[in-house]
Amino acid sequence: MKKDYEEQIQKLLARMTVEEKIGQLQQCGPSLVGAFDVSFEELLNMMFDGRITQEEFNRLMGTAQQDFHEEDLRAGKIGSYNGIGDSATANRLQKIAVEETRLGIPLLFGYDVIHGFRTVTPIPLAESCAWEPELWERTGRVAAEEATAAGIHMTFAPMVDVAKDARWGRVSEGAGEDVLLNGLYGAAKVRGFQGDDLSRENAMAACLKHFAAYGAVEAGQDYNRVDMSMQRLWEEYMPAYKACVDAGARAVMPAFNDINGVPCTVNSWLMRDVLRERWGFDGLVISDSNAIAECVNHGIAEDKKDAAKQAILAGMDMDMSSNSYISCLKELVESGEVPEQILDEAAADVLRIKFELGLFDDPYQTDEERESHAMLKEESRALAREAAVKSIVLLKNENKVLPLKADAKIGLFGSLASDKEQMTGAWAIGAKPEDCVSILEACRMRGIPFQYSENLTDAEKIAADSDVLVAAIGEMKEESGEAASRADITLSPEHMALIEGLLATGKPVVAVLFNGRPLAIPKLAQKVPAIVEAWHLGVEAGNAVLDVLYGDVNPSGKLTVTFPAAAGQCPMYYAHINTGRPGGKSKFTSKYLDAPVEPLYPFGYGLSYTAYSYGDLEVKKEDEALLVSVSVTNTGDRDGQETAQCYVQDRAAKRVRPVRQLKAFEKVSLKAGETKTVSFRIPFSELCYYDWDMKEVPCEGFLKVYVGGDCQAALTGEICL
Repeated sequence: MKKDYEEQIQKLLARMTVEEKIGQLQQCGPSLVGAFDVSFEELLNMMFDGRITQEEFNRLMGTAQQDFHEEDLRAGKIGSYNGIGDSATANRLQKIAVEETRLGIPLLFGYDVIHGFRTVTPIPLAESCAWEPELWERTGRVAAEEATAAGIHMTFAPMVDVAKDARWGRVSEGAGEDVLLNGLYGAAKVRGFQGDDLSRENAMAACLKHFAAYGAVEAGQDYNRVDMSMQRLWEEYMPAYKACVDAGARAVMPAFNDINGVPCTVNSWLMRDVLRERWGFDGLVISDSNAIAECVNHGIAEDKKDAAKQAILAGMDMDMSSNSYISCLKELVESGEVPEQILDEAAADVLRIKFELGLFDDPYQTDEERESHAMLKEESRALAREAAVKSIVLLKNENKVLPLKADAKIGLFGSLASDKEQMTGAWAIGAKPEDCVSILEACRMRGIPFQYSENLTDAEKIAADSDVLVAAIGEMKEESGEAASRADITLSPEHMALIEGLLATGKPVVAVLFNGRPLAIPKLAQKVPAIVEAWHLGVEAGNAVLDVLYGDVNPSGKLTVTFPAAAGQCPMYYAHINTGRPGGKSKFTSKYLDAPVEPLYPFGYGLSYTAYSYGDLEVKKEDEALLVSVSVTNTGDRDGQETAQCYVQDRAAKRVRPVRQLKAFEKVSLKAGETKTVSFRIPFSELCYYDWDMKEVPCEGFLKVYVGGDCQAALTGEICL
């Protein structure tokens, strides 16, 4: 069938004018026009800068209308739209493309379906804490079923940017700081989004992002530079992207950042040498929003025309929103600066994904009836609740404050306990606040005896009538995500004041954290007896939190990011290398004078309402792999799930290696008192690394193996390879 595509693509290209080919490379979004005198982008900036209020912004937006550039569409100048998420609009524009343009080439609709469409599931960082690829795939499937019903053909996800700096806002969009986890997460999402046949009406093309190393931006500052060795790039960042390519992702989005001085948007080494030649990718490469034009700001292009030339020569197929191609490519092709063959290759990549999606056979793959029936199904909400429960990480439970007794009277505090809109987190643009369940609403639905206050008003009275006080604190959803880097990742003074006031009542306090990144919370960890990391959990947030607080579900989440004790420790991550003077008690070691050496909560960490022990570690080798086995015992009185994690350390190599690297894990269900044997098989090829000359070399000599419930696992073994 693919051969048929290629023949049809070539026949179609032979009929197309240069302008029509360029039109296929143009992805635009609807422009907002209305009763305001500045651009929509400037209007947004005015709100974010505080020059106008949220209310004033909403009032002005109430007068706005969307301009879909239909005349450009009829002229063959648009091949794709971004940001259209309803079937009626999609079909109306598709009808113009199919029936009113010269060649009738269907449109491709893209959308940011990052963690669910209408049924919003936990943010990716939260869901990664489930350590469950099968779950990640199932939530991706639900997202695809809803999004395709709304007319969407491609999602700009998964994001698999390994993120080791908690200050970076977009840490919320990926699977945390580990390259293995990001690769497994991304591959699962690709399978979930795309299904087993991309031409089916409920299959959505996955666009992996951001290629490459966007999570390594300097100082955790969004859009910043990335400067690192090739060895580190290939070992710690690139494997996650390759895992998505190997899983069949049909689109790739290069990152905003540069790598060692060359912006990814115009980086031919990334797009042609690595992605196309080395990895064999034959899908669509699309820029991030306005990224081509921004190469002028980077200082690598003289103007938009130069940026367009560099981008397409480097292998960028489609221009998202910058209008660089539609404005400049015709002149570049006619002058010979861009060979028409290069233009043909880019247009072919766009046409190919449209053929694969079945758009030439059926451009109208949905309608309003299908859309209405697809959203917020009972089984979809049930899955969202399951994902939310599995994403929750129990950070502290002193004196077994949790789980709460069934008849416990609750004092509930904090605006986040009632604000339904805040439950979704960043990049949940298909969500509606009324879809979400807050803690407050969940308490009412369960008939739990509780009293509520947003602040300390009536705190003493409420405390006197309560058995336990629950404080919903953390971050607003706008405080994480894109363009939400933070130099200070501590709790706000208002939230800490709330905690101090509740502690002063003498009643036990449970802190429920809603946030999109790791937070530096040493005072909270010291003073509060119970801390539940709830992240931003999506539409079923309130129900999921109560499921854990009351012990209906035994928490099993494990952190996929390190929690530092202070923002100044960032970037802080488990897979660091040792210096000649590793951090310790002695003065002349690698550490800060005013912060501990160890993190507040380590990677892989998470408590349960039961306890687990590890024993009988056995490490041996076969011809092609390392074999590790361990017994895991539930030593408590409740059934539960434990994620056993296997780490390795190459003690003496040609280049210094990380103190520990995650190489395998397994989530195992254990009844109270039960013991199971968990086995890991780690191919020797996964222990290789790059030497100074970028030659891949095997791990040789003594290898240390660690197995346990987090990255500080004490159960160790050693083997000579």
